[in-house]
Amino acid sequence: MYSLPEPAEPQYFVESFPRDAFPTYVWIERPANLPTEVWTTETTHRDGQQGGLPLSVAQSLKIYDILCNFTGASGSIRQAEFFAYRPSDRAALEGALERYRGGAPIEPTTWIRAAAKDVALIRSLGVRETGMLASASDYHTFHKFKPGGRNQAAQTYLEAVQMTLDAGIRPRLHLEDATRAPMDFMRPFIEAVLAMSAGYDPELRPKFRICDTMGLGLPYDDVALPRSIPRLFQEMRALGLQPADLEFHPHNDTWLVLANCLAAIRAGCGVINGTMLGKGERTGNAPLEAVLMHLLGMGYFPEQRPDFTALNELVDLYAEMNEPVPPKYPLYGRDAHRTRAGVHADGLNKFWWMYAPFNVPQLLNRPLEVSLTKESGIAGLVFLIRQRMGLDLAKDDPRLLKIYDWLMTEFDNGRQTSVEWEELAPVVAQHFEAR
Repeated sequence: MYSLPEPAEPQYFVESFPRDAFPTYVWIERPANLPTEVWTTETTHRDGQQGGLPLSVAQSLKIYDILCNFTGASGSIRQAEFFAYRPSDRAALEGALERYRGGAPIEPTTWIRAAAKDVALIRSLGVRETGMLASASDYHTFHKFKPGGRNQAAQTYLEAVQMTLDAGIRPRLHLEDATRAPMDFMRPFIEAVLAMSAGYDPELRPKFRICDTMGLGLPYDDVALPRSIPRLFQEMRALGLQPADLEFHPHNDTWLVLANCLAAIRAGCGVINGTMLGKGERTGNAPLEAVLMHLLGMGYFPEQRPDFTALNELVDLYAEMNEPVPPKYPLYGRDAHRTRAGVHADGLNKFWWMYAPFNVPQLLNRPLEVSLTKESGIAGLVFLIRQRMGLDLAKDDPRLLKIYDWLMTEFDNGRQTSVEWEELAPVVAQHFEAR
């Protein structure tokens, strides 16, 4: 008979899967360009709203407050950007600035086009930094401008940068469509911006946001520019830009948004820009809760972690706004931690870590759940009754078998939808009272 050596106790790889934290990275060799410090910035009030979130001033400020509760003193989210074109947007920005001056941890910034009239708009708003749209690919520079071309675009942007510096506001250049942009434009433009800012206060040193606008980037260094996210950031670092000078703003059009974020960080990018729960244009922005879960796994924010339980309030708010999180959305979807399989339910009954990626109830304040289907078996009933009533029942308990008979009759008669506790509870009560 074949036999494997038995360990003295089970091997759970607790260094990778700690009991009180998200899964951690155990580096074989720490990536050479991994920044000492990494954080995120938020764009729900700009890109989320642009993507369809119908934000009132009250809702904008509620989201800002939730983000502040989430980040606390961790430094995990440091800035949130706002539109400044409409009265309602300026009112939301003013409310956030008032909170920030009162000690809130997230600095409000603005987003404008890199044009002189837009700079004039934000001069009196009280922000210390503004994002400036600077489209970088020939798809944009040759078709947004008349007559068009790289030189006309660069000159327009540089005039706006000069005005921003003169106003004492730090410019953050958003290099739109960078994953389709030639380095023959990006490199000299960045160098010109840095040269222009050299005579100003170091606090006004420009930042550069690398935008994967259409989600076309790839997380590999063995593919060519402009699609290689690692190579893009290697080029940025070769220009003398430091991790804190660089942000990455990706979209999820080709399913690689999170992989590209991690690739950018590994290549020396210090800041990821996105939205909580991925809200944004088309397929959405980088989901910052996912980015930050991985950053925690990499060892960032060791002194104080962000509070992932705070995002349950954001889930509820979006549901109230008729912009709900999809049911199967990771971490916070209604079904993210729900099983319908009997073998999984049986595993949860015997050793719940078997079917939990981490301590979901502790870290997210969300329950592990079971919905009853024709595949969930008696184990699903055992789990639900224990969870809801605190009773441990044997699988051959007569009451349990009668409830299971009722459940199977439902499905034998053609039912296709699962049975949730709300429907099951009166059936359970009937059989427990009958004893």
